[in-house]
Amino acid sequence: MRLHPEFYKGKNVFVTGHTGFKGTWLCKMLELFGANVTGYALSSPTSKGAEVFRVSGVEAGMHSVIGDIRDYQTLKKVFDKSKPEIVLHLAAQPIVIESYRDPHGTYETNVMGTVNVLECVRQSDSVKSFLNVTTDKVYKNNEWVWGYRENEPLDGYDPYSNSKSCSELVTHSYQKSFFSDDRVAISTARAGNVIGGGDFAPNRIVPDSIRAAYEGKCIEVRNPYSTRPYQYVLEPLYVYLMIAEAQYTEPKYSGWYNVGPDDCDCVTTGELTDLFCRIWSNGISWKDVSVEGPHEAGFLKLDCSKVKNTFDWKPHWHITKALEKTVEWAKAWRNHDNISDLMKKQIYEFMEE
Repeated sequence: MRLHPEFYKGKNVFVTGHTGFKGTWLCKMLELFGANVTGYALSSPTSKGAEVFRVSGVEAGMHSVIGDIRDYQTLKKVFDKSKPEIVLHLAAQPIVIESYRDPHGTYETNVMGTVNVLECVRQSDSVKSFLNVTTDKVYKNNEWVWGYRENEPLDGYDPYSNSKSCSELVTHSYQKSFFSDDRVAISTARAGNVIGGGDFAPNRIVPDSIRAAYEGKCIEVRNPYSTRPYQYVLEPLYVYLMIAEAQYTEPKYSGWYNVGPDDCDCVTTGELTDLFCRIWSNGISWKDVSVEGPHEAGFLKLDCSKVKNTFDWKPHWHITKALEKTVEWAKAWRNHDNISDLMKKQIYEFMEE
């Protein structure tokens, strides 16, 4: 099974978190597929993030609403007006370190935000397919060398990871309590670390590396021996849209899915930075600045057998190409090239492989 872009033509799609890094790329794909998209999200938390959303050209091809998913009444008004058939829930507080600084806000956004979106779905007569995007960090991490499967215990350690575990459980409860008749097909997708053009978030290794490269500085790496499953941003977005399409037509595809790269693309942060430096060139390098700080997982990997076997899916781009495309985007941004055209080019190239 594969994603069929023509399926989305004319479909009403509601996207939360559309102003974010992944949300911008997702809406760009939906725009190219001909969907009628309504987005609901806060403004991007960084000035560069807001600029990425603007120059991507996405806003011109959709109905963009700036709002907070914690504000149920406003969310429901926008939701009901859009009459969505498909709902893709990406809005979140996504940074581990920020969740230590503001655990209350993190739980409020990631847990009650999910409740609010599901309440809108529950009271809708138009929605047929709902997908909640969570994270690979939802699992109780025993620092195993093998990948976690969908039936492993959910118990994220830090407030961000744990709030996403709670978001999963909220979704499971709503599915069993209100949608067991398949009136709405419901899934969650637990994605590994995502890289790609347009991510300017703080405390992420690739955006940090790009900022250092722009300034000609040595890259500072906080946890060079931590292993993560890295994938290009279009990989999970393709899977999200594939799942949403499949379960829209056949509810039997509802479920909980890991979405990550092949084992060969689960690398340490130091290995990733080595590869980045080689692709960027210009003599950039990195240094280890590890210090004692809040807990972050040392080893984390997903077993993606379920999504591969269910949909006969496999990743399109390995880590080297993913970083090449990220660097291509970053250098185009620095040169003030046409970002909208570059995003279209990368999407078309990805879809053809």
